[in-house]
Amino acid sequence: MSEIKIKPLSDRIVVKPMEAEDKTKGGIILPDTAKEKPVEGTVVAAGPGRKNDEGKVIPMDIKVGDTVLYGKYSGTEVTIEGEEYLIMRESDIFAIV
Repeated sequence: MSEIKIKPLSDRIVVKPMEAEDKTKGGIILPDTAKEKPVEGTVVAAGPGRKNDEGKVIPMDIKVGDTVLYGKYSGTEVTIEGEEYLIMRESDIFAIV
């Protein structure tokens, strides 16, 4: 995966969603309209962290390269250099896999 040219601010991260399954476990091929939205992806860029009330930066627990689980409708979908990504806050992440 090539490095993308985007620098998220504050506690935001950029996630590359994993591909949706093309087939069911039984081998039935799914059309695009029936595919589930992915809820797992790889972090490709991360901001420095959010600031507390005193202005001190609280570092993020998530780093570039982590595989994460997030809500089905979390984040904002963006296209960068022809690739689909999600930009979301660290708090939208449920777990690091």
